[in-house]
Amino acid sequence: MTTDAAITPPGGSAGPAAAPPARAPRARGRTAYLRYGAGKVGGAAVSLFAVLVTGFFLFRLIPGDPVKTMTGGRPVSAEQLAAYRREFGLDLPLWQQFTDYCGKALTGDLGTSYQFRAPVIDRIAEALPNTLLLTGTAFVLYTALGIVLGTRSAWRHGRLGDRLNTGLALTLYSVPSFWLGLLLIIVFSVGVGPVPGLFPTGGMESGGETGFAHVLDVAHHLVLPVVTLVAVEYGQTLLVTRSALLDETGSDYLTTARAKGLRDDLVRRRHAVPNAMLPTMTLIFVNLGRTVAGVILVETVFSWPGLGGLFYQALSVPDLPLVQGLFLFFASAVIIMNTLADLVYPLLDPRVGR
Repeated sequence: MTTDAAITPPGGSAGPAAAPPARAPRARGRTAYLRYGAGKVGGAAVSLFAVLVTGFFLFRLIPGDPVKTMTGGRPVSAEQLAAYRREFGLDLPLWQQFTDYCGKALTGDLGTSYQFRAPVIDRIAEALPNTLLLTGTAFVLYTALGIVLGTRSAWRHGRLGDRLNTGLALTLYSVPSFWLGLLLIIVFSVGVGPVPGLFPTGGMESGGETGFAHVLDVAHHLVLPVVTLVAVEYGQTLLVTRSALLDETGSDYLTTARAKGLRDDLVRRRHAVPNAMLPTMTLIFVNLGRTVAGVILVETVFSWPGLGGLFYQALSVPDLPLVQGLFLFFASAVIIMNTLADLVYPLLDPRVGR
C-alpha cells in the first residue's frame, strides 16, 4: 500500500475537499439568533397581554361613577342612567366586559370615549402628532447633549469639567419635571424682577397665525416645555454614556491604538466610543418608546394638547375606555421599543444571544 493511499479517506479525496462546510457556523449563528428573537417576541406578547389585563381592572378601582360624571351634574332619571349604562355596556357582568374589551382590542377597536362620544383610536390619532412634536424634539436634543457631554466627561475623568457635568446632570435628573416646568413658567412666562415674560404660559399656539408665522408661533410655545424635558432627561444619557466609556478606557485595544501613534481624539472617536455605545443604544430605544408615550406631567403643566394632557383629562372623569386605550398605547410603545432594542443588540454585539 502506498503512502498516498494510506492517508486518503474512503469515498473521497485527500486534502481541503475533506474539510467541513464553511457555512455551518453561520447557519448555527442564524438559528441561535432566530431562537433568541422568538423568545424576546414571545416575552413581549406576554407583557402586552398583562398590560391589557392590568389596564382593564386597575382603572375600575378609580372612585366615581363615569355615567353620572357624563351628565355634568344635571338631574337625570334612573331610566336615563340605565340607558347610558346599556349604551356603553356598563350593565354587563365584569367578566363579559373584559372579554368584549380584549376581543375588540385585538382588532384595534379601543372603544368609544364617554366624554367625547368618539372612537378612542381617533382621539389618540388626533393628539399623537402634538406629542411627537414636543417629546420628539426634546428626545433628539437630550440624546445628543447626553452623548456629547458623557463622552467628554469620561475622557476627562476626574477633572473639573467632569465633576461639574456629572453634578449638574445628577441634580437636574432628580428634579421633578412638573416643578421645574412651573418654575420656568414663573420666571420666563410671568416674569420675575428684571426678567420679563418672554414665553407663553401654555398651549400650543396663539391662534390666528398662518404660514411661516404659525410655525414661529408653535416654536415659541415649544421652547419652555422642551427645555424642561431636556434639562430633566439628558442626565440619564450622560451618566450611562460616561459609565460605559469609563469601562472601556483601560482596555488593551485602546493601549495598542495609542502605541501605534493615533491621536487621542481618534482613539476616542474610532475605537472607544463605538464599543461604549451599546448600553446607550438600549437607553435610546427605551427613551424612544417613552417619546411615543408622551410625558403626562409636562404636557399637563404647559397645557400641551397631546396624549399626556388627554390622559390626565380622561382620568378626571373617569373616561374608562379612553384611559384604558391610552394606557395600552403607552405601554405598547415602551414594550415594542424594548423588544426592538433586544433584537438589535446582538447585531451590534455578536456575543449577545449566543
